Amino acid sequence: MVTERDFKEFMADVCTPVAVVTAMADGLPHGTTVGSLTSLSLRPPMVTVALEHRSRLLPKILRAERFGVNLLGYGQAGVAAAFASPATDRFDEVDWCLDDGLPRLREAPGWLVCRLQRYVAGGDHLLLLGLVVHVSGARTGAPLVYGRRTFGTHSAFTQGNTRSITDHIAAFAH
Repeated sequence: MVTERDFKEFMADVCTPVAVVTAMADGLPHGTTVGSLTSLSLRPPMVTVALEHRSRLLPKILRAERFGVNLLGYGQAGVAAAFASPATDRFDEVDWCLDDGLPRLREAPGWLVCRLQRYVAGGDHLLLLGLVVHVSGARTGAPLVYGRRTFGTHSAFTQGNTRSITDHIAAFAH
């Protein structure tokens, strides 16, 4: 039998993207940090996000049948921590706006608007399958990732390598 501790230790070594999932309910913004954002399909464009059954955001998304995904960038660990906390005033500390009727964090380098297509129970979580209806953002900086219980980014970004693969091939050809 796999223990919860053994499973948690193993999964701590899996780096995940960090995003803040948002929804509007009763005229108020709601959001939480997730490390479960995954690409599901290209045709049609779909993502998955997992939320705990006891998440305060989950019933709001199920009712609205839509959600936003704010992909965080390196340097936004504070934002991730704030939205992972039990505080109810999470949006007071960030610059945000409504984008397609959903709370968008202005400083987040990536933004998705998703229509809930389906959800699937999985243990203590619900896996949300979202159809991506809008994508935008600068996506110029390094993404925020979480691994080994710490925030960081992919090592290639920290090396300051800004050359494209085409540049590398051209340099090798000479």
